[in-house]
Amino acid sequence: MKRILQHINALVPLSPDAEQALTACLTPCRFPRKYLLAEEGRRAGAAYFIEQGITRSYWLVNGEEITTSFAAEGSIVFSMDELYYDKPSEEYVETLEETEACRIGLDDLRRLFRTHLELANWGRIIHQNEYRRLHRSHKERLTLPAAQRYEAFCRQFPDVARRVQLGYIASYLGITLPTLSRLRGRR
Repeated sequence: MKRILQHINALVPLSPDAEQALTACLTPCRFPRKYLLAEEGRRAGAAYFIEQGITRSYWLVNGEEITTSFAAEGSIVFSMDELYYDKPSEEYVETLEETEACRIGLDDLRRLFRTHLELANWGRIIHQNEYRRLHRSHKERLTLPAAQRYEAFCRQFPDVARRVQLGYIASYLGITLPTLSRLRGRR
């Protein structure tokens, strides 16, 4: 729980009361590599704070996995459709490494957002940051050549670039694996 609390407190300092309320709702868990934390068309009923490990989120489009994001230590992963719209997930969230996480029920998370302003503000900030990342990614896909997209990815996510299979990065960047392999070879 240490990394999780450090990450949250770096964005919004939590009062002892808010920290205690949050930690009381967390259940430590471990997942093997390639475990699905969320699945399209299903409800997980939980969010997961990543203490150790990395995940990727993806859509399945015509049988092809399209990577939409990565999450590592200190991040939270969940289905936005389920948390905010009470609908089954539209994407998959998969562990890419053995992962230590803390589970929180979505009802508990919603309650904490309603009852602790610091946690509501933390939720707002992580979504602002995610919106900015998505906006930047969309702009880069539309305006930058593949080499510059990869360079920007490596600057923004150096740890992910070292730890994740190239195929997942290529999918995220919207380029082919052979193209990414050539670009990586030039670095």
